[in-house]
Amino acid sequence: MLRQIAEKIVQAQRTVVFVGAGVSTESGIPDFRSPGGIWTRFDPEEFTYQNFLASERARERYWQLGREIYALIKAAQPNAAHLAIAEMERMGLLDCLITQNIDGLHFKAGNTPEKVIEIHGTVMYVLCLTCRKRYSRDEIELRLAAGEKVPRCDECGGLLKPATVAFGQPMPERETAEAFRRSAASDLFICIGSSLVVHPAAQLPVVAKDNGAFLVIINRDPTTCDSIADVVHRGLAGPAMEEIMRYVKEMKP
Repeated sequence: MLRQIAEKIVQAQRTVVFVGAGVSTESGIPDFRSPGGIWTRFDPEEFTYQNFLASERARERYWQLGREIYALIKAAQPNAAHLAIAEMERMGLLDCLITQNIDGLHFKAGNTPEKVIEIHGTVMYVLCLTCRKRYSRDEIELRLAAGEKVPRCDECGGLLKPATVAFGQPMPERETAEAFRRSAASDLFICIGSSLVVHPAAQLPVVAKDNGAFLVIINRDPTTCDSIADVVHRGLAGPAMEEIMRYVKEMKP
């Protein structure tokens, strides 16, 4: 089965890889929704975009949680799945990578920004919600460590928020539209480490399949799209992608 996936990668003209939390968990970043994840210790209803806008106390709590998550993410390193996808790009075998993850590990692994679509945003930057000025996350972390509880923009005084998509916050229009366009144009769509329950991202493999793509799903647990997939591999992302790329390199040195 993994050799078949490798063959498809070598033959395809436009391979889109789509990844979810199952790729990040193998780097030690907890899945928000699974047992023991973030939302077993915090109430997700408390961290909505609407609450962030409405309440200074909610913003303070948001930043407290954000600092805990960022510390975990900053210490994390890419795993075999990240490295395999970066290798696909270096070999000219990747049209684009669409990621639900906010951790930036694909860039640590070697993927270039031109090839990555972050549809749920990233923790690596902070945005002003008023003037859209962008700050590095480390710069804002230094301000928080110095005692600021709710940082504000030094240009316009607007609210600062991590550049991630919170509950109730609109999806980024440009990234979402591009993700759907590239999925529809793909001839091979590989979904790795996503349960495919979060919308609209969960529609991407459906769009790809409806437009003629060969659909591959690699995931530890069953997904909502298994029934329409051409190949389903049940297992961890890292070992599977490492073996797939070993076959790829045999076929295409």
